[in-house]
Amino acid sequence: MKDIDLQAPSVIAVEHWHALDNSDNGLIQCDLCPRECKLHENQRGFCFVRGRKENQMWLTSYGRSSGFCIDPIEKKPLNHFLPGSSVLSFGTAGCNLACKFCQNWDMSKARDMDRLLDQASPEVLASAAKKNHCTSVAYTYNDPVIFYEYAIDTAKACRALGIKNVAVTAGYISESARKEFFQWMDAANIDLKGFNDTFYEKLTGAKLQPVLDTIEYVANKTDCWLELTTLLIPGENDCPKEIEAMAHWIINHCGDSVPLHFTAYHPDYRMMDNPATPKETLESARLIAMKAGLKYVYTGNVIDPEGQATYCPNCQKKVIERHYHEVSAWHLQDGHCEFCNTEIKGLFAKQAGTWGNKRQPVRLAAENV
Repeated sequence: MKDIDLQAPSVIAVEHWHALDNSDNGLIQCDLCPRECKLHENQRGFCFVRGRKENQMWLTSYGRSSGFCIDPIEKKPLNHFLPGSSVLSFGTAGCNLACKFCQNWDMSKARDMDRLLDQASPEVLASAAKKNHCTSVAYTYNDPVIFYEYAIDTAKACRALGIKNVAVTAGYISESARKEFFQWMDAANIDLKGFNDTFYEKLTGAKLQPVLDTIEYVANKTDCWLELTTLLIPGENDCPKEIEAMAHWIINHCGDSVPLHFTAYHPDYRMMDNPATPKETLESARLIAMKAGLKYVYTGNVIDPEGQATYCPNCQKKVIERHYHEVSAWHLQDGHCEFCNTEIKGLFAKQAGTWGNKRQPVRLAAENV
């Protein structure tokens, strides 16, 4: 296994690991996620970016990114969190899941730190968001759980400048680490990749229950706004009964106002032989979840104005219309339906943002911020 490079800006992981015995040659265990990797000296964990050196746990990707880009917040996807606003997005390398269908595999499965060409301290990143008039910063592309220290330090720097924080995560985090991580996040989109253990074990190399625990925790124990996403893969997790069961679980454990996004899969990584998701499958899943009682259900990765609009759960009129990440009509007044005054759950400004559907790469290392 490749030796661990401790050149700056790697940092010691102060929390969420422990020694399993008192000898120098004994194992230490990473407690950040449910994998609980047990490591000898110079070994890396499953995620690749956390490892043991000098009898301590280190994060080797701190301050290093695969790139920065300004996106519409709807791309995360978040439809009830400051719609139309811009978000500075970034990720690092590695992942603590092993999804065979990964849509960001070039970054999340990266095993070469040389891919992390752009660098930014938390303070530089927060200042860049402010300079570029971004409302929030998103920790995304790969899972922010594995760059826990970098994400939290950046979130603190952002809060100090009035910038909000967004986690795009699979929710595979230990109970002990959840509290601090999500207390610094203003919104999260958690991937609920399927709704049976076999799917999770077979196609993600993980377990379902820890993800459900995280979702329930964020929904009920934090002030972090929550939305969920399920990437529907034909023949794998698109069974109508499973979708209905998922919707009922969300309602019973998190409430009926958690937005759920069904997004289209395209063949990628190690599942190139699976077909792309038909739009009709997304539309059907949306109707099933709404019939089960969820108030806000969306389709994604397709052009579908009906499935991407926000409807008032009382009068059923469109209060937000979208055209593929861009807000095209706005009928909210102080977070309430303009037509019947029903509250629409989420965080809304008085007017939609005007960022539109632009995607703007940013080189922070080259900027004088």
